[in-house]
Amino acid sequence: MRILLPALLLLIAFWVYSIVDCALLPPTRHRGVNKPVWLLIVVLFPVLGGILWFVVGRGRLRPASVQRAPDDDPAFLGSLGSAGTTSDVNERIRRLEAELAALDAEDPDPDAAGGAPTSNDDDADPHGTHS
Repeated sequence: MRILLPALLLLIAFWVYSIVDCALLPPTRHRGVNKPVWLLIVVLFPVLGGILWFVVGRGRLRPASVQRAPDDDPAFLGSLGSAGTTSDVNERIRRLEAELAALDAEDPDPDAAGGAPTSNDDDADPHGTHS
């Protein structure tokens, strides 16, 4: 009798814990059958249902996939490195700078082509009044 009462209390605690665990776990973590069926199994078969729940029905917690920004993702950064090496990038920059210098040499400067004011006395006083 001394062992029966503590064993019965442990079984009731296990049964209640099984019901609460099954009820509070998100439906995505239930394996086998859906959540209401597991609750019914655990309630109708107190000890056996609880054991089945913890062995079969309770899905393991999967590690959450970590979302990374592209600049923090080593795979993404590695793919950037394979797209072009540093020397290729430097060569492209030099080529573009040379093209820009050639375009600047072809296009006359609008300020130097007569658009800039000359230094004569009329330009010093824009209102036309001389002191």
